[in-house]
Amino acid sequence: MVDRRYQCKDVLLLAYQSFGVLFGDLTISPLYVFKSTFSGKLSNYQSEDVIFGALSLIFWTLTFLSLFKHVVILLNADDNGEGGIFALYSLLCRHAKFSLLPNHQTSDEELSTYHDPRYSYRNPQSSSVKKFAERHKKAKTALLLLVLLGTCLVICIGFLTPALSIRSSIEGLQHRSNNLHYGVVLVIACLLLVGLFVLQHRGTYGVAFMFAPIVILWSLSIAAIGVYNILKWNPRVYKALSPFYIYTFFRNTGYDGWLSLGGVLLCITGTEAMFADLGHYTAASIRLSFFCIIYPCLVLQYMGQAAFISKNFDAVSTSFYASIPDALFWPVLVMATLAAIVASQSTISATFSFVKQCYAIGCFPRVKVVHKSRWFRGQIYIPEINWVLLILCLAVTTGFRDTNHLGNAYGLASMSVTFVTTWLSALVINFVWCQSLVLALLFVLFFGSIEIVFLASSFVRIPIGGWVPLVLSGIFMLIMYVWHYGSRKKYLYDLHNKVSMKQILTLGPSLGIVRVPGIGLIFTALVSGVPATFTRFLTNLPTFYQVVAFVCEKTVLVPYVPQKERYLIGRIGPKSFRMYRCIVRNGYKDVQKNEDDSENDLIMTIAEFIQLEAEGCGTLEGSVDGRMAVVRTSEKFGKRLEISELEQNGEASSSMPPTILNSSKSQVLQYLQSTYEMESPGYTLRRRVRFKLQHDMTYKDMNVKDELSELVEAKQSGVAYVLGHSHIKTKLNSPCLKRFLIHVAYSFLRKNCRAPAVVLNIPQTCLIEVGMSYYL
Repeated sequence: MVDRRYQCKDVLLLAYQSFGVLFGDLTISPLYVFKSTFSGKLSNYQSEDVIFGALSLIFWTLTFLSLFKHVVILLNADDNGEGGIFALYSLLCRHAKFSLLPNHQTSDEELSTYHDPRYSYRNPQSSSVKKFAERHKKAKTALLLLVLLGTCLVICIGFLTPALSIRSSIEGLQHRSNNLHYGVVLVIACLLLVGLFVLQHRGTYGVAFMFAPIVILWSLSIAAIGVYNILKWNPRVYKALSPFYIYTFFRNTGYDGWLSLGGVLLCITGTEAMFADLGHYTAASIRLSFFCIIYPCLVLQYMGQAAFISKNFDAVSTSFYASIPDALFWPVLVMATLAAIVASQSTISATFSFVKQCYAIGCFPRVKVVHKSRWFRGQIYIPEINWVLLILCLAVTTGFRDTNHLGNAYGLASMSVTFVTTWLSALVINFVWCQSLVLALLFVLFFGSIEIVFLASSFVRIPIGGWVPLVLSGIFMLIMYVWHYGSRKKYLYDLHNKVSMKQILTLGPSLGIVRVPGIGLIFTALVSGVPATFTRFLTNLPTFYQVVAFVCEKTVLVPYVPQKERYLIGRIGPKSFRMYRCIVRNGYKDVQKNEDDSENDLIMTIAEFIQLEAEGCGTLEGSVDGRMAVVRTSEKFGKRLEISELEQNGEASSSMPPTILNSSKSQVLQYLQSTYEMESPGYTLRRRVRFKLQHDMTYKDMNVKDELSELVEAKQSGVAYVLGHSHIKTKLNSPCLKRFLIHVAYSFLRKNCRAPAVVLNIPQTCLIEVGMSYYL
């Protein structure tokens, strides 16, 4: 009983918090739905039946697409609690062989987040459609392109939502002051937009507590205004909830009524956010919020506006603000502006998240992803995307004088995303939920047919604003395709030219080179074999570090990888080689940790692997490429080595001074390093730690102690990061299209995106770049 009471409290708390993130965009829609619906030739039909028919369309669209499809059905299609287009794609790739990620390993399927217990008991028997898709690469590519198309449309929504919502809220000033020039409203809207994007780097940690009260107060206010208008203007408006009025609407308006659907669909804009941001909350809390507050408040508001318009049709272009009692106008205007800002913030954050997910699976150029420790989990900031969104937002705000054109663009983008989600959901029903193909087809036929009708109406509005998401989505899609194509070709070249371990073993423990003190971390996309970068380095400079670790950072199609399962450690060659392989597995929503922490975690993980191997978990001496081990599952993890943080003067900050191993660097090198650190302010901000062996640790095999001591000594000498600096070329006999994609498009993107060292936060003093020529 007590547990259930606490569970109810958690649901209520999450339901309260969800208002500030999920429903801002949906609740701001009444500002422009009726205005956009009656913007065309439908304004010539001023009968009560037509107005009631428009209300009936809004009500049933909101009910079917928002309530039934998203809240009742889609909230069940989560990926370990996460929602959105990528969650559906991840589920499909894990339950069917749809993934195009090149470095998949069988060990990835052993992750605790890989298999959902809700689906594990179901019959995994493959349908004919599933078998066909798994056998044909074109089907997998088509599925990925569908996901990327949805992502491109979400990026468009990321700048259309702030432009439309903030501008629509500010336009209330024109209704109040007829003499107010249009330019004044435009300047105020642009200033708010600039302020919104400029402050993105600070996050919402300090003001997020205000979002939920703003949206709740706004929702209750519009509901109260709706009830007021129903009672004052037309109490019979409740009859419009009957679907019969939809029939009379199209009977009276015909083709003009069908064209108006492009405005009706704006009532569900923001619905995708409920599913996309599911990871922050639970399905139960979202349903509670929607059923109890959002849905009834929106229905009452739309009914109130319809009642007002039925008696004041001349004010349909400003029906929301015109229907507000004079005494409440200014408070409602302020709340509308605040609600529009909250809605915009949520959409911008969702855009950052979608771009990051595309980047994680290799379909977007390298960008800097910022996440601060005090921010909420999953909240990120991408500077490049932020400024692109700002420029596009200001362009459409100032370029479109009529907000109806913005509404046309926004409606087309939103409905297209909804349509993409419908198809992915149908595949999930069949492949993941293991329901019959008939049920999946019924889902597509019912919801897809409704959405196709709306989409067809939106396409007619392409010349008057609807072209914006189509053109920009095409540009974003081209960028993603070119980057994915070039990156995949580059990976396949690395895979084909990797060095055989048998060739490395013939060189002996010294590898035929001089081993110098320190640790060399060689970053590669390969999960097996030795990259050509390493041999290229040895060819030009026949010396390397005493400890070598090949590090591969890869993405697994799960939202998050638990920290204790993140590192896979193995040994390359005999123990005397001191060569290790480390595979760092990240989920598509995981955020890159600080490189200092990653470096220290890697050292601790290698030390744990050395000890576990000696205890009987390792491979035989002389193995070519040892079995990988997830060492963090050990209960003794973190107890093999002691770690103490250093102050700026180099002394350990712990109360007990550690046993310091003397650095192998000469006095000249130590002097040069200290001089560089003093001249590099960014380097002094790095977290500096010192490792030492545990005094009370007993070793059955003294070779283990020697190897750990050598690891600690190497860390004390310094860590170097070895990255490949590639120069991409095509073969002489390559087709012209391929030469254009590689030489022009892909090269342009590589030159204008973040360098790998910047993304990994590697200081220049620790970086070694090895030049490589790729002939694709």
